[in-house]
Amino acid sequence: MQPESILRRAFERAVARADPALSLAPRLPEPPAGRTFAAAAGKAAASMAAAFETAWPGPLEGVAVTRYGHGAPCDRIEVVEAGHPMPDAAGRGAAVRILEAAQSLGPDDLFVFLASGGGSALLALPLPGISFETKQAVTARLLASGASIHEINTVRKHMSAVKGGRLAAAAFPARTVTLAISDVPGDDPAVIASGPTVPDPTTLADAGRVLEANGIGPVAGLEETPKRLERSEFRLVATPRECLLDAALGEPPAWLLSDRIEGEAREAGKVMAGIALHARAFAAPFPPPCLLLSGGETTVTVRGKGKGGRNLEFLLGLALALDGAPGIHAIACDTDGIDGASDCAGALLRPDSLARARALGLDPAERLRENDAHAVFAALGDLVVTGPTRTNVNDFRAILIEP
Repeated sequence: MQPESILRRAFERAVARADPALSLAPRLPEPPAGRTFAAAAGKAAASMAAAFETAWPGPLEGVAVTRYGHGAPCDRIEVVEAGHPMPDAAGRGAAVRILEAAQSLGPDDLFVFLASGGGSALLALPLPGISFETKQAVTARLLASGASIHEINTVRKHMSAVKGGRLAAAAFPARTVTLAISDVPGDDPAVIASGPTVPDPTTLADAGRVLEANGIGPVAGLEETPKRLERSEFRLVATPRECLLDAALGEPPAWLLSDRIEGEAREAGKVMAGIALHARAFAAPFPPPCLLLSGGETTVTVRGKGKGGRNLEFLLGLALALDGAPGIHAIACDTDGIDGASDCAGALLRPDSLARARALGLDPAERLRENDAHAVFAALGDLVVTGPTRTNVNDFRAILIEP
């Protein structure tokens, strides 16, 4: 099998494992005596809503909010498309409706929250003392700063009327059950979609430290989040590790390095290049032919004016560190089908990628300095374009090392 086919099939297996149509039904809660209201937020919200209403045996109502272009047909749950990664008025309107529905539930009712990556931006309702414009401005600055997803969500939770456990608190005394597709390293329930239905271990002081460390300064109106919740249960539906393990089922033999890699994308590329070069030179600790798999959520500190997401930037950093080494191919894609603000999931890297780019008059190192990895892989015709996958277990990376 050709290297490109091996890499693409591994990515497809990972995405398929996170399909809510396959993974959600076994985790359903018991139906209540009263009403069931399902709320969904995230890039997988529409597909999770569709899977839930197909499997749910009783009466059902609900609202799902997902990214523009990530919708899916539903009969009983209304699907709203909204802005991501920048929150917008559509997300705010959906959040208001979900909060009001949660507040209307009684002790015999069930509130189901379907959580997936992207829910932090999509379920956007600031506290009464914070303007929506302030929330947008702080979000934009944090996204461009290189802050980790944990840091960004720490601030979001203390600005929000629904995140950080506030949505489950609003639904009480109804029972709350959260079904989640994890997109975060470590699968922390409090981090997935900023944990609207789970207690928040972070504090107001933590949020202040993140703002200060990233040069933003104090934000007025932040409030402490709930530290205890009653009648709230959390269940994982799909995780990055499970998806990477499914990706490893083909040939050649695959090794899962980690599902929790964070930090600057280009620096992660350098580290992976070192591992791959050592394996090819010394057949250790991973003897070729082999596939090295990793996941997680890297970040990009935006300094240039180019186009491209963290997976493309990872690949260009990897390429420069490999410097045309033979027999090493790679793929890096976001499992939601959209890498950053680009039009692709990610791209493929070949041993001759740098040489072909330079033959086209491109300077890969300069493109990386400008955060413009997209220009390189687009010119090479090596972008991986899937469109929205309607799921999200974050970054997928595979490095194929030939004998």
